[in-house]
Amino acid sequence: MVCYQCGCQLSEQDYCTSCGADVSLYKKIICLSNHYYNEGLEKAKVRDLTGAIDSLEHSLKYYSRNVEARNLLGLVYYEIGESTEAMSEWILSMNVEPKKNIASDYIQRIQNNPSRYDVIRQTMKKFNQALSYCQQGSKDLAVIQLKKVLSLSPRFIKAHLLLALLHIDNEDWEKARRELNKTLAIDRGNTQALLYMQEVDKMLAPDDIEKNDKKRKKEETVRYQSDNEVIIQPANLAEGTRGGLATVLNVFIGLVLGAAAMYFLVLPANRKAAQDEAQERVESIAGQLDSKTNQIQQLENQVKALEAAKAQLEENLDVYEGNEGKLKEMDQLFVAASTYLSTKDVSQTAERLDHVRETIKIEETSEEFQSLYNSLLALIGPELAQTYRDSGYVSFRNKDYGSAIESYSKAVYYDPNNADALLELGDAYRMNEDSVNAVTIYNRVIELFPESDTARRAKQWLHDYSEGDTE
Repeated sequence: MVCYQCGCQLSEQDYCTSCGADVSLYKKIICLSNHYYNEGLEKAKVRDLTGAIDSLEHSLKYYSRNVEARNLLGLVYYEIGESTEAMSEWILSMNVEPKKNIASDYIQRIQNNPSRYDVIRQTMKKFNQALSYCQQGSKDLAVIQLKKVLSLSPRFIKAHLLLALLHIDNEDWEKARRELNKTLAIDRGNTQALLYMQEVDKMLAPDDIEKNDKKRKKEETVRYQSDNEVIIQPANLAEGTRGGLATVLNVFIGLVLGAAAMYFLVLPANRKAAQDEAQERVESIAGQLDSKTNQIQQLENQVKALEAAKAQLEENLDVYEGNEGKLKEMDQLFVAASTYLSTKDVSQTAERLDHVRETIKIEETSEEFQSLYNSLLALIGPELAQTYRDSGYVSFRNKDYGSAIESYSKAVYYDPNNADALLELGDAYRMNEDSVNAVTIYNRVIELFPESDTARRAKQWLHDYSEGDTE
């Protein structure tokens, strides 16, 4: 453990032996972070991945620079099919520790395997499409789409859970149980899967009891037929012994009585029953025909609705996948991150970030996307800001104030804390005879850097400007 202030190795004392800083609270924070990391590691070993994610997120809340916890969190995300979150964690880990970091190997394995990267994109696209089907009420299409997702990424837990939920909604309890068992095989501590499994078990338990009762009753009885009568006799009832002659006589009398009963009673009754059954079947078939006609009409209406939904989805898909689609623009951010990690080329990285900022609204993207964008911006900002400031200075000296304003504006964007660049932007506006923007910039300098020399210079110009207006 090293000192947060001077970077020297800490001893057992509650202060740094090099710089004298108080590190007692710092040590407790690091210990808590390591405790939650070890807890998450133990949970991951027994495949309690949900619990592992919770523990590792607690670890990073205490100490965000815990590289081991962040790398493990990325691995857990990757194991449950959340590849985008995994890449974000590994890139953040590389920002903290660029050298000798195993996260670089994880990133390169995905980047060097184009087919795997394409599978990740296709998985997320198809899963989002399945969600859209669910929202539109097209549950059958959603089930088909989720099966495609799981064929691409069998460990994608969200897809398993959504498919199980659709089976539950369709009252297909056995299929729901199979999907939940697959989920728990991947993540045995998944709370949502356990809750779904409780509901499925409640619905399946009565059927199992009824089947067992029927099987037991069947095993406890013996069934046989005599003439036209079916006789059910308990299996444990002992047959009495009869004499041979009495048995033969009784059988003969029974045959005669049976034949007479069949002729006078059974045959007329059977004929009447057959006629009634035929009439019932005719009525049933007529009812089924009416029902089938209604079903055909409903299906035709559903086909029309599905065709309209398909046209709308194709239009929406073109918005995301076309030449100017949002997915292609978001890919530029990953390319920018890859470019910086592999080449450290600030100019190329800045070009890609500018393209992302110009084509999509950063504030409307996910938290992970914004976090990665801001991390890259913070890494390249100071160096890039100095480059634009130097360019602005050259333009200013050449009295090309329009180009100077453009360069200084970019310098301020990439490094908002650069007071000199902000003041020089105000000077460029002033020399370009744009007093309104000049006053705005000088006031911002005074507001952001009140005690600095740049603020003093800004106040002087504002004073001179106000006196000039008075005269």
